[in-house]
Amino acid sequence: MGNNRRRGKRIEDDGRPGSWVAYGRLLKFFRTKAGLTQEELAERMGYSLDHCASVEQGRRPAKAEFTERAEEVVGAGGVLAELQEDVDFAQLPTFFRDLATLEKDAVVRLSYDPLVIPGLLQTEDYARCMLNGTYPPVDDETVDKWLTARLARQGLLTRKSPLVTFTFIIEEATLHRMVGGREVLRTQLRRLLDCAELRNVEIQVMPSARAVHGGMSGHMVLLETPDGKQYVYTESQGCVMSRAGREQTGHFWLRYGSMRALALSPEESVRLIEQVAGEL
Repeated sequence: MGNNRRRGKRIEDDGRPGSWVAYGRLLKFFRTKAGLTQEELAERMGYSLDHCASVEQGRRPAKAEFTERAEEVVGAGGVLAELQEDVDFAQLPTFFRDLATLEKDAVVRLSYDPLVIPGLLQTEDYARCMLNGTYPPVDDETVDKWLTARLARQGLLTRKSPLVTFTFIIEEATLHRMVGGREVLRTQLRRLLDCAELRNVEIQVMPSARAVHGGMSGHMVLLETPDGKQYVYTESQGCVMSRAGREQTGHFWLRYGSMRALALSPEESVRLIEQVAGEL
């Protein structure tokens, strides 16, 4: 039973994530304590009966808006809200969960993204377009699940304890890739400009004129925890590799430093993003 308490671990034979099942049981407990039927809960919350029943049975994840309303209606005293992070986590694709776990403990996060705007900086429309392009295709429910989890992760940008220092290096080509069309891309570029104003976020653009640099092997994320432990996460075509320890990761940090020197400065990057957005 001990292993079943691990974050995102499945505890039911039908594959329902343990956090969803636990949330559903607590929702039922507080609903019953409040003297409400499922029908009454649904009516007071403004959700369909099927939606509330699915959450209660652990078949459907509760979104943050659902949890906020449920807390008010059943008087859960913050218990359901405490589980929200775990519920969101279980919606992430399995291969991505190791990185998401490490991110929660990191105080430094550096990344290089050669093809698209990084997920932590994506707008909802941009992210949905990317997820709809997943191959092999997935159903709408899975897209919604992954989208909710991706947007929830963006809370890392403004988390205060501990505050995370972010650096994003993105290729200039990502500013021009027409994901979702002109309006979606224009809104996405404005989102980048908003994020660049955060005191703990730096965005650097790697000019296309830099024909060769240390990131040519592809996407990577570098993380450091409060106790100085370092990790590197790389991904290509859904294949993930992670490394830990300074001996295994040291050359990645040196490589990233050389890339920052070759990329536009944060101020130059903002001007370029503004220029591209203005031309759309």
